[in-house]
Amino acid sequence: MTATDPDTLADRVQDGDLRIHELEDHADPDTAAEARRLLVERETDADLSTVGDYAFPAEQAESTIENMIGAAQIPMGVVGPVPVSGGAADGEHYLPMATTEGALLASVNRGLSVIRDADGADARVTKNGMTRAPVFRVDGVAEAAETVEWVNDNVDALREAAESTTSHGELLAVDTYVVGDSVYLRFAYDTKDAMGMNMVTIATREACELVEAETPASLVAVSGNLCSDKKPAAINAVEGRGRSVTADVVIPGELVEERLHTTAEAIAEANTRKNLTGSAKAGSLGFNAHAANVVAAAFLATGQDEAQVVEAANAITTMEAREATASPRSDKRRSREREDGTTDLYAAVSLASLEVGTVGGGTKLPTQAEALDILGLRGGGDPAGSNADALAEIIAVGALAGELSLLAALSSRHLASAHEDLGR
Repeated sequence: MTATDPDTLADRVQDGDLRIHELEDHADPDTAAEARRLLVERETDADLSTVGDYAFPAEQAESTIENMIGAAQIPMGVVGPVPVSGGAADGEHYLPMATTEGALLASVNRGLSVIRDADGADARVTKNGMTRAPVFRVDGVAEAAETVEWVNDNVDALREAAESTTSHGELLAVDTYVVGDSVYLRFAYDTKDAMGMNMVTIATREACELVEAETPASLVAVSGNLCSDKKPAAINAVEGRGRSVTADVVIPGELVEERLHTTAEAIAEANTRKNLTGSAKAGSLGFNAHAANVVAAAFLATGQDEAQVVEAANAITTMEAREATASPRSDKRRSREREDGTTDLYAAVSLASLEVGTVGGGTKLPTQAEALDILGLRGGGDPAGSNADALAEIIAVGALAGELSLLAALSSRHLASAHEDLGR
């Protein structure tokens, strides 16, 4: 055996001659991963043959993980296609989803099928801004006010400093907050087609140096949790983070009854009592049925930061029974008198803080890149940011389909039987 043989490398780690994170310094990434697997197998009696059976060079994952031993394989499916009329997304789209939750894709696909028969959904990104909020120390409120005044008067200088670190990111705004002797600055950036957390952290650190040089404030941490990243936070539900996106559709009353086996009024009531009143009583920041379910599966499939599903759960679902109207994308008139008295269903989901990208991070991994190819959204868009906008809009339509399907199942009392029928 050579010095770079996986068994030898594993022996050296066990003997204390090497640390487990140093293996890539002595072998190529795949050999290092194999040595690490051997070490873990020896010490745990686990069989990692499946973990080690991955389909891409380990070198491609170096920027996404440390101490690699292999890959976790999650079943991936696809739902759709469904027509989406968006600000960036246009036409019919399949949505890839990776999950281990049985019945999820079947439910979403049912909702998408109904949306399709209703001539598709509208979707729009209404706000865009990835945030980072450093916290500074001052002696008291006088210095805090001095710092805030300087920041408000010098946003252009902060923009120049921040944007000197990136060829893509643009500083949109800096909001100030004072709590005693702490000053928080919430920087918001347009990160184009990148999700952008690393970008905005580096840019904000550069801007912080200018704040320290020109004000009495001293930087405590480049993230003061007012961002707020990967935590439930009202500020994200109100102000947004990443992309704020809404999708909506009007479902004809006859479709609701024929395909969802319930009525617009019943779905609207279930939404009000469950998603609005129930969520308010629980003190929830999310007023929806299971939007995070669809977001999580789409995130895993397309290489997003899965922990940011926390912010994506800041979603409000709206359901309303409406008098029949004309479809905005069809010549079919629905304003006619209904002999059966059915009403249409207006359905919408608004995700305040959906953080997605089509470049960087996990989007570069082969499986995730192929999933983005299904959507036609791999890499940067033209204009910049349009691919990430389109991804946000399509995910929002998927979340809308999930909300529609689940609320219909609840209002028709078919949820438990559906799971039984699918053997879940």
